[in-house]
Amino acid sequence: LQAVAMETDEQARNRFQLELEFVQCLANPNYLNFLAQRGILRDRSFINYLKYLLYWKEPEYAKFLKYPHCLHMLELLQYEHFRKELVNAQCAKFIDEQQLLHWQHYSRKRMRLQQALAEQTQAHNKM
Repeated sequence: LQAVAMETDEQARNRFQLELEFVQCLANPNYLNFLAQRGILRDRSFINYLKYLLYWKEPEYAKFLKYPHCLHMLELLQYEHFRKELVNAQCAKFIDEQQLLHWQHYSRKRMRLQQALAEQTQAHNKM
C-alpha cells in the first residue's frame, strides 16, 4: 500500500489500465481454466491479489468495465471450491455455454423491450 501511495500520476494510470484489462480477462472461462491448470489459482499471493481487485465492484470503477460479468467471476474466484473446479476443462466449457445463453436471452429481451417502447412512443405521438 505504501508503494501505491507514492506512485506518480502516470504510474497510477498504468496500474489502473493493467488492472482494468486483467479484471476483464476474468470474464473468459477459458482463461480461468488456463490459470487453474498452471496452478496459479492455488498461489496465495494471487488469491490475495484477487481479493484486492474486489474494489472494481465499486460504482466509480465498475463504470469503466466493458464486460461487467467479469465482476461475477471475480466474486466466484474468492471461493476455493470454484478455483479448484476450474482445473476441469468441462467446467470452463459449461460456464462459457451459460454465458452465451445469457447473452442470447438478454439480447432478445432487450430488443423486445426497445420495440415495445418504440411502439408506445409512436402511439403516444399519434394522440
